[in-house]
Amino acid sequence: MKLSRIAAIVAITTTSLTGCYQQTSTEKKQTVELIQEYNNRLDIYKEVTLSSDLSHLSINQKKMLALLIEASDIIDTLFWQQAYGTSKDEFLASITDEKIKTFVEINYGPWDRLNGDKPYLLGSSEKPLGAQFYPEDMTKEEFEQSDLAGKTGLYSVIKRNKEGKLTSVAYSELYSDALNRIAVILEKAATYAQDKEFSNYLTMRAEALRTDDYQASDFAWMDMKNNPIDIVIGPIETYEDQLFGYRAAFESYVLVKDMAWSEKLAKYAAFLPELQKGLPVSKKYKKEVPGSDADLNAYDVIYTSGHANAGGKTIAINLPNDEEVQLEKGTRRLQLKNAMRAKYDAIMEPIAQNLIVPEQRKNVTFNAFFANTMFHEVAHGLGIKNTINDKGTVRQALKEHASALEEGKADILGLYMIGQLLDKKVITEGVLADYYTTFLAGIFRSVRFGASSAHGKANMVRFNYFAENGAFTRNENGLYAVNMENMTKAVDSLSALILKIQGDGDYQGVDSLVKESGIIKDELANDLAKLEKAKVPVDIVFKQGKKILGL
Repeated sequence: MKLSRIAAIVAITTTSLTGCYQQTSTEKKQTVELIQEYNNRLDIYKEVTLSSDLSHLSINQKKMLALLIEASDIIDTLFWQQAYGTSKDEFLASITDEKIKTFVEINYGPWDRLNGDKPYLLGSSEKPLGAQFYPEDMTKEEFEQSDLAGKTGLYSVIKRNKEGKLTSVAYSELYSDALNRIAVILEKAATYAQDKEFSNYLTMRAEALRTDDYQASDFAWMDMKNNPIDIVIGPIETYEDQLFGYRAAFESYVLVKDMAWSEKLAKYAAFLPELQKGLPVSKKYKKEVPGSDADLNAYDVIYTSGHANAGGKTIAINLPNDEEVQLEKGTRRLQLKNAMRAKYDAIMEPIAQNLIVPEQRKNVTFNAFFANTMFHEVAHGLGIKNTINDKGTVRQALKEHASALEEGKADILGLYMIGQLLDKKVITEGVLADYYTTFLAGIFRSVRFGASSAHGKANMVRFNYFAENGAFTRNENGLYAVNMENMTKAVDSLSALILKIQGDGDYQGVDSLVKESGIIKDELANDLAKLEKAKVPVDIVFKQGKKILGL
């Protein structure tokens, strides 16, 4: 339904927050209108019900799931504080239009996460690049020149003390009440777990939340092999910190394992060491050996919260991020099969109909979409985690660009892996054209999330690189076709470029690459407008909870 001009009463009386729509306590409530272009943007998400067959689970396992969802709800409140500020309830209560309120809840604030964090309420200020992790008046130069202990730490917030100097406050201190409540819930859930390794993980994760020391619980998470239920919970990804990419945001996924699909996928992770050796780059950029304990499994996601639930929804997970754990144990790759299927049906097929030439539309398939996503996650384990010239880890050396380049690496090396495994006849489903064409359609899907996020920047760098190297063509009707030979060459050359930048810790190199190529050009913007006109959803939003699951 086309909306008329919509207004919301937004009255936020606190002035201590940074980056939020603010109003002093002495001001009267004022009407804040939706920015005009958003009159037709509130319906970009398609609602999908998160459900799963839980009939094979015991009564105790279902009790455990209910507790994990309760813990996830508390995680959600912590992410609101990190992303927006402490007045979430006041903010939401002051909005009378339900569609606007829903949009605010999806975005965890008045900034559109799928449109470069653009404010969509009149009167809202720009979102701070550092979210709520740093003081609003702090400059990058002030931070970098400070002698603050642990200033690049994942699990602290930077504040000013009474003297105005920068100081670091640990999550375990700043959020102590909420984190202790979560820990108690996880410890109770552990008593219901039938799998001893999972019970041990829950207990160790509870301790990690209290101490900010997550490595031991990451190792415990890597050791789990047979648990039918899983949870990813804590401060994990650093995408929300767009100032430096240092601080981790709170999130949670509650998962039920798809045993049948997981058995099909188990064989692929074993090829990581062999594929590492064959990467199209010199030996010094592939000297690290991926962990041999990495595994690959499929899940139904039944609940998300915090960063995992903000804006566009994740369809696969590759964790842990700790470089030491990765080198010793590898990573676990979790494919969220039900979320992936929902996105394919609602978004990928319509994109193919609108932007791919008719003769190649048959090459856009769910199997290829699943595989491209899966091998993206597997490919995070390839390449290099530490620079070759003593600049520290790649993440430290590349700062705020580290996440974007890592996502770009995973995308491009995932395609490289598929080509290699097809040649080895390890992959027997489909042909290379399926994976390439589905990958191109997937770029159109992902780039609609905007070019400000790590994934968005990675998509645009790759799209523009492919365009410059003739990996695809565009006809006079704005329909795209893959050039198989040029695509293969572009995959190899872009893989080598990214791996070299990472290994060299070349901050200036990646900074230039992102600035020059990490943008949406006019021609592509016009083609993407076709999808909006055709009312193709940009992403999905979850209808979820214990009631839906019968818990």
